Amino acid sequence: MSLSSLRHASGRILLALTAALFVSACATTQDVATRSNGINDPYESTNRSIHAFNKGLDKNLVRPVAMGYGAVVPVEIRNTINNFSDNLSTPGYAVNSLLQGDLKSAGISLVRFVMNTTIGIGGLVDAAGELNIPARETDFGETLAVWGSGEGAYIELPVFGPSTQRDTVGLVVDFFTNPLTLSTIDDEPERYVPPTALAASVLNDREKFSRQIDSILYESEDSYAQSRQIYLQNRRFELGNDSASEVDPYEDIYAE
Repeated sequence: MSLSSLRHASGRILLALTAALFVSACATTQDVATRSNGINDPYESTNRSIHAFNKGLDKNLVRPVAMGYGAVVPVEIRNTINNFSDNLSTPGYAVNSLLQGDLKSAGISLVRFVMNTTIGIGGLVDAAGELNIPARETDFGETLAVWGSGEGAYIELPVFGPSTQRDTVGLVVDFFTNPLTLSTIDDEPERYVPPTALAASVLNDREKFSRQIDSILYESEDSYAQSRQIYLQNRRFELGNDSASEVDPYEDIYAE
């Protein structure tokens, strides 16, 4: 990467971190919910419109492509692509673990990345997993939570789906601070490898959890409220902010 590109990337990192710090300073751990059920959704009308868009996108594009992808590409190849995509995210996990003061998890993420990139053939094989070295997935949304930032209002993002104000800032910062994102910023055609692998991974997950996702989006009485509840409960459990039992975001809500 050239010096000018490095300066440009550094500027974007600084801007993203500044926005994150602003959110962290303005939010508190005691977000005031707008409803008695603990859901802070002051933008519900807009969120529902975006949800309708996302639902249409899934119905007309994502779901059909994912079903075709699952039917044509063998599961072994799909899992290999998922491994590769997961490995690309590992440096970001290490960075966030450091920011959270979790040196052990940061070290584990670095070990996993080195092992999977070398003996795992660039991440195509989860060599670290075969040796029982667990993945420690985290993100800047969790980092903000550790720093004391409240989750803010619920937001449904176009394409990306359910989120919160805190997690939306985290999503942006994660993109601009991931070392691999920066390292491929000027490289052709390597710069297209990470997003292509990520897209394939998303399609694989959509096909893998098709029954559960379809039950939420197309069989529930109110798919917006259902997806919102599942996202918030599961996210709060992940961050240790909810004493309720874990809610799997792909749980079959109609199971006996």
